[in-house]
Order: sequence, then C-alpha cells, then structure tokens
Amino acid sequence: MLKHLIAFSLKQSSLVLLAGALLIVWAGWQLPKMPVDVFPELNAPTVVILTEAGGLAADEVEQYVTFPVETSVNGLPGVRRVRSASAISLSLVWVEFDWSSDIYRARQLVTERLAAVRESLPSNAHAEITPISSITGEIMLLAVSSPDGSVSDLDLRAYAEFDLRNRLLAVPGVSQVSAIGGELPEYQINVKQDRLALFGLTVHDVVEAARGAHSTASAGYLPNVDRQELPLRQSARVRSVDDIAATLVAYKDGTPVLIGEVADVTLGAAPKRGTAANQGNPAVVLTIQKSPGTNTLLLTKQIDAMLDQVEKSVPKGMQINRQVFRQSDFIDRSVNNVLHVLRDATIIVAVILILFLLNVRTTIITLTALPLSLAAALLALWYFGLTLNVMTLGGLAVAIGVLVDDAIIDVENVFRRLKENAGQPQGKQKGLIEVIFNASNEIRPAMVFATIIIVIVFVPLLFLEGLEGRFFRPLGMTYIISILASLVVALTVTPALCKLLLRGKLVKGEVAGNAPRTRRLAGSLAQGPVRAVAANRDTPSRMGSIWGARCDRWFASARQHVWNFLSARIQ
Repeated sequence: MLKHLIAFSLKQSSLVLLAGALLIVWAGWQLPKMPVDVFPELNAPTVVILTEAGGLAADEVEQYVTFPVETSVNGLPGVRRVRSASAISLSLVWVEFDWSSDIYRARQLVTERLAAVRESLPSNAHAEITPISSITGEIMLLAVSSPDGSVSDLDLRAYAEFDLRNRLLAVPGVSQVSAIGGELPEYQINVKQDRLALFGLTVHDVVEAARGAHSTASAGYLPNVDRQELPLRQSARVRSVDDIAATLVAYKDGTPVLIGEVADVTLGAAPKRGTAANQGNPAVVLTIQKSPGTNTLLLTKQIDAMLDQVEKSVPKGMQINRQVFRQSDFIDRSVNNVLHVLRDATIIVAVILILFLLNVRTTIITLTALPLSLAAALLALWYFGLTLNVMTLGGLAVAIGVLVDDAIIDVENVFRRLKENAGQPQGKQKGLIEVIFNASNEIRPAMVFATIIIVIVFVPLLFLEGLEGRFFRPLGMTYIISILASLVVALTVTPALCKLLLRGKLVKGEVAGNAPRTRRLAGSLAQGPVRAVAANRDTPSRMGSIWGARCDRWFASARQHVWNFLSARIQ
C-alpha cells in the first residue's frame, strides 16, 4: 500500500503539494480559534452543592445539612467520590463523576436528588448548585479600592457587588464572580426593648412587619375601562431607610405604631466574612472564574474591553486594578517560552541540515516536513477538543528534532541515487521519476519500522489513568500524531518535492548525464579560470559552471574540516 502511495505522490505531485499547502493554511486559520490554557483540564466532572444555613454551628451544619446531602447523592450512577466540608453557617459538597461523564447530565442527576432532600433540611437552609468551573478556572482578580480614602468600604462593596459584578457576569464565558472584602451593605433594624414594652409588642411583631415591608406582588387590574384593561401597581417596595421606618407594625388605641417608633433603622455593614487589600489600602477583590473549554486569552481581552468602558463611569475616588492576578500573563509567558524552544530547535535543525547536506534544495525539501507535521498535530488537537497548553506544546517541542528524520533519510537516498544515475553513460541513465521511486522504496521499510518503534515508546502514556493521564496524555498524543504525520509527509510530499526540485543540475556545475564533462571542468580549475574556459568551450554557461564547480570544492573542503573537528572532539 505504501508503495502505491509513493507512486501516486510522484504521479500526482501537484495535487499532493496543493493538499500540503491547504493543510498549512487550514491549520493557520484554525490556530487563533483554539482555546489556550496553562495546563490540560485536570479535574473530573464535578458538581458542587453549596448550602447556607445561617446561625448553625459547624457540627450542626455537618449533622443537619452536610450528611443528608451526602447521603442523597452517594447512589448516583457514575459517582467516583463525594467530598464535603462544613463550617459555621456553610456547607460544601463536591460530587465527582467518572472522567467520561457528561457534566450537564451529572448536574441534572444531582439537581433531582437535591430537590428531594430539601424537605429534610432546616427551614433556614438554602441549597444550590454552583456554576460550572474548573480547577484552573480562576483567570483574573480585580481590586476595587479608594487610594485617597474618599470612598467608604460600604460604598466600595456596594459598587463591586451590585454593579461591577453584574457587568462581568454579562461577558460570555464568565461562569462565576465572587467578591470579598469591604463592607456588604444591608438594612439593619435595631429594636428598642423599652419601646416594645411600652406598646406591648414583641420582636416577632417587628420581624413580620419588616418582612412585609417589601413586596413585588401584583395588585391586579381593572377590566373594561373604556374597553381597556388598566393594571394596578402597588408601591410596597423598599427604596430607602425611610420606607422601612414608615412600615406599620400594629395599631394601639387607634394609633398606628411604626417600625421607626420601636427601632432604629439604618443602612449598615453585614458581619465581615474575610477582608481584602490592594497596595496597602482597604479594597474589594473580585474573583473571576471561566467556564471549561473557554479560551482564556480571548476571554481576558473581552473582559479588558468591558472594563475600558466601565472605567469611564467609575464613581469619583474609586480605582479598578486589573493587575492583581492575570492568568493570561502566565499563559503568554509559558507559551512564549515553548514557542522560543520550537523556534530555536527549528533553527538548529536547519543549520545542521545545511552543514551535513550542503545543498539548498535538499535542505528545503527536508525542512518542509516541519510545518506540515506541526500543522497536522495542531489540527488533531482541534479535532479531539484539546487545548493549547504547556503539555501539548511541550510534546511538539520534544518531537521537533525527530520530525525531519524520515524526510532526511528519503531525501539523502534520493539525492545519492540521482547522482549515481547522473554518472552513468547516457544510454544507461534512468528517468527521474523512476530513480526517485526506486530510491524511496529502497529505504521505505526501515523508515516505517523505525517510526513505529519510536511511536511504541510513547504509547503507554495514552493508557495512564486519573490525574496523571489527564496531565501526560496530551503530550503523548501530540508527539505520536506529529511523528506519524512526518512519516506520511516523507512518503508523499517529500517524493513530490524531489521530483520538482531535484531535476536538472544535482549540484552546482554537475548536470545529470554530463558528469565526465563536469569533472574535467573541475580538474582544470587548478590551472585557473581562463584555461578552464579554454578547455571547455563547448560547455554552456561556461563561467557559471566554473564557479559552480569551485563552490562545490569549497563546500567539500568545509565539510571535511567540520568532520575532522567533530571527530577530534568525539575522541
């Protein structure tokens, strides 16, 4: 089959080269769209259940909240592990599924079990499933502060929590935004016990009145008012402290008793659950997490574009610091380091090929395997849904020196056979395509088996399980795909390029089928260019042949000096 593949490549060389060019163009078009991340996705599909139970101690949260939730999800199909953590007023349960599980189906199963267990939870417990995120999903930290101290911590948290956070959640790809620090504003009703006793009221009466102070219920509508329906709107919505203070608690002796008469109503700060600072100043820090599979670099650019618009309307005295933490900076630095390795490795390979082949055309043919193999590997990553990360690019960096091996073997053997064919008498010389076909088939078995042996070395990486498999499998996959792609290139594109570029003169001054004349010309160079021209008047382009042969001698001498130097260093 491979023999017929080589024959097809030589017969349809233009089609093969066009397919190679389209492959590179396709990879270049697809590359900017591929998601970029630091590492591969390292965590299994996980559903997180967060339950708030205000006023309960940690052991009570464990007993009345965490344990029932854990028990309800333990029997779900595909669950590999259930973990939990209980703290004061807070419960977290992590439900991990098998690596092959669909995260959306897993969330649906957990939602059904959670709906059934809610009835057994305490009345003040609120359980919900957190948005989908990953272990490396924290892409940015923003700090909202007041460098001159003109804005209070209450106003900082209010702006970050209710304005900036909503703007960030509107960016496609952002899964969750959490705020910490500052003072979370809330309406506080501080009851006066003496005033309650005066009016004969209880705290429960004040709580019920405050609960009914804010209402979004509809007031209905009036039917058929001049053949129209008129909606009725009630205004029982709290917009300020005064609205709560003016809420009715009860009637005493025909006189209304308001909340403001039995309590102090203020806008104050909720009890702090953590603090934050930026450059030594109190601040509110926003943690931005992305959805799995999202391009981190593209999402960071979208967030920066949104922040550029927000900064135009930031309240006076506030400042937004984007440089607290940016995962994109680390990705850029890591990816650039690997790209520099790829660049340096390509240059080193090119220099070594030029030194040992000493022929520009054979070097060009050999180096063609690099972009084609890398393009095939990148398209394979895109097809399998993998991201560009340190491990996948590391696999390309490891394989960069091996990608040209098959092409070198093929080109060198073809070049040698063409030179031997050129040294034959005119009647015994074979055609160009026949020589390339025979030379490629001559080394085909050794080339294929050598590539398969190299691939077998990296195959065990594909069978690693768990976290190790998620980490090293992309590296092995990238390496194997690029090596196999280089073999296909050596069997198709390389013979086609040999047919295109190695026709006519094999080296400067040596023409296929005219080797004796070239050797006579090279031998006469010792007597000087003028006598060489005189001795070869029948040679076309005499001066070009003279200097071409002299360059061949210079290259041969340089190669001999390099070989002697390397031999001495090895000894």
